[in-house]
Amino acid sequence: MPCAVCQLGLMEYSDAYHLQRRLALQRMEGRISDMLLLLEHPPTITVGKSSKLENLLVSKEQLAEKGVSLFFADRGGDVTYHGPGQLIAYPIIDLRRRGKDLRRYVHDLEEVIVRTLDDFCIKAHRDETYVGVWVGERKIAAIGINVKRWVTMHGFALNLRPNGEYFSLIKPCGIPNKGVTSISEVLCQDVPMEAVMQRVVACFSQVFDARIQSGSNMLGSRS
Repeated sequence: MPCAVCQLGLMEYSDAYHLQRRLALQRMEGRISDMLLLLEHPPTITVGKSSKLENLLVSKEQLAEKGVSLFFADRGGDVTYHGPGQLIAYPIIDLRRRGKDLRRYVHDLEEVIVRTLDDFCIKAHRDETYVGVWVGERKIAAIGINVKRWVTMHGFALNLRPNGEYFSLIKPCGIPNKGVTSISEVLCQDVPMEAVMQRVVACFSQVFDARIQSGSNMLGSRS
């Protein structure tokens, strides 16, 4: 099946959210193909539908002082940090053509990340209890999704070289006693964002049996 890939660069979380909603509606109506949005966000903390506010460790005012936005999102999962140095992937996919299987969809997202990291000689794994991808006992990628009429929104955040100080503002994903890591920390060197994006797209194509094409001409106005 075709899948259009769009690289959007640095984009405010609210702008990306509204873009996803517009594209998801178009996908529900059959006006566009499946899509994969790749981007970064400015420093933002998102609160998912199952979040506990005590996992946000500072006040909204303190976040504002640090230049961190706060967004209450309609995705699954708990509180999460997004910021520069993370690769954000938002698939807009019609699961009616993929068996309407949410468990398989999350598993496949994890598989994309595991294969991508393996390409950089990082041995990552799933956790039996928590959604996401891990290196040892530390999370390297978070996953949170929303599905309406079997079309997906949101997706995953893969840590390349984020500023680790921001994670101290939250209890990441509400998980106690487990830390966060990144590609640069594991490898002791930085890996270019473009190189990781290329491998994510390749692995996404393999796992989802998707025929990749450019999607820039499908976005139109972002308003």
